[in-house]
Amino acid sequence: MSRVSMFNSPLLLGFDQLERTLDRLAKNAEGYPPYNIEKVGENGLRITLAVAGFTSDDLVVELVENQLTVRGKQSDDSDRVYLHRGIAARQFQRAFMLADGIEVSGARLDNGLLAIELMRPAAEPRIRTIRIDAGKDAGADNTINITARRTHSR
Repeated sequence: MSRVSMFNSPLLLGFDQLERTLDRLAKNAEGYPPYNIEKVGENGLRITLAVAGFTSDDLVVELVENQLTVRGKQSDDSDRVYLHRGIAARQFQRAFMLADGIEVSGARLDNGLLAIELMRPAAEPRIRTIRIDAGKDAGADNTINITARRTHSR
C-alpha cells in the first residue's frame, strides 16, 4: 500500500527534506520524558522536559543544524542494594526540529525540570526583484521585472 504524501502538491516545491524530517520525528515519538513547549514573551519559546533524577552531568543538549537533541543517561550506582526498584534509571533521547532562524539561548536544570530557552529573532521582510530576460526572437529591450515579496508569519 503506497503512502499518500501531504507534500505531493505541485505548488509545494523543495519540501521533500521537510517531509523526511517529519517522518523521522514521528518514528522517534516516544512518550518519555514528558515535555511542555510554551511561548515566552514576544519572540521567545521554552521547552521544558521532566527529567527527575537526572543531574546536569547526565544530560546532553546538542544542536546539529536545525535539530535540537536532548539525551539523558544515568550511571548505575553499583554500591546500592535495592530491595525494590520502581524508579528506573533509563536513558532517553528527545529531538525537536527548529525552524530556520531560531536560536538556542540557554538551558537550565531546576528541581527535575530541564528548561531550554529559544529565541526567534524578529524577521525582516525580504523583497527581491527577479529579472526576466526575453527569448531569443524578441528584441533586447523586452525585459520584464517581477517583484517577489516574502514575509514571515508569527
